[in-house]
Amino acid sequence: MVFSLKVILFLSLLLLPVLKSSQVTLNNNGYDGIVIAINPSIPEDEKLIQNIKEMVTEASAYLFHATKGRVYFRNVSILVPITWKSKSEYLIPKQESYDQADVLVADPHLKYGDDPYTLQYGQCGDKGQYIHFTPNFLLTNNLLTYGPRGRVFVHEWAHLRWGVFDEYNVDQPFYISRRNTIEATRCSTHITGVNMVLNECQGGSCIQRPCRRNPKTRLYEAKCTFIPNRSQTAKESIMFMQNLDFVTEFCTEKTHNKEAPNL
Repeated sequence: MVFSLKVILFLSLLLLPVLKSSQVTLNNNGYDGIVIAINPSIPEDEKLIQNIKEMVTEASAYLFHATKGRVYFRNVSILVPITWKSKSEYLIPKQESYDQADVLVADPHLKYGDDPYTLQYGQCGDKGQYIHFTPNFLLTNNLLTYGPRGRVFVHEWAHLRWGVFDEYNVDQPFYISRRNTIEATRCSTHITGVNMVLNECQGGSCIQRPCRRNPKTRLYEAKCTFIPNRSQTAKESIMFMQNLDFVTEFCTEKTHNKEAPNL
């Protein structure tokens, strides 16, 4: 793989995408023309640029492996706010602009906070509008929550480029299978784990216990959480929990969990 990254001086003053038209192309298995734009409201921080470079470099290798050598990231431009100090390595943009960017680095969204997200309006298979990262996500290590940033980028790229959806469901984390068993909403079902209520506190002490079944819903109680086992044979899926070490692939038609109540 050949990965080149250029840093370009950001001149656009638009704060949100208006007429979206991505410049991304796929040539000989490599994605070119990816634009990552930093919002003008973000304070100057050299570490931010460095972490973006490291994230995309890591993501390229992860994507290459996950797609069995089909695609990787080859050329990425970072648009730096014009309010930042000028440097000799910064170039003047040609076609790149904030309103055309594929990835935005901006302040937290009221709904998502520092969680990465991709704005998607369409159905499954329809490309998204843009990926949103916050400076705090890019500058703070949250491996337990998100996993390596490169993996997160691949997860969001699948939303953006291929129009796929998450394979978990916060609103419906469990469902009743055709075998009349309670299953965690996940892909693939080969991921094993336990269903527990964590940190239930009473009288100054906290415990962890197995989940109880709600007789009305026939599902587990609201506080129940699915905890994957550390040792697994499954390798998928990136759209379920990319933060798990063993997850290195996407679910396929063969491994897709068609019963799960996700989008």
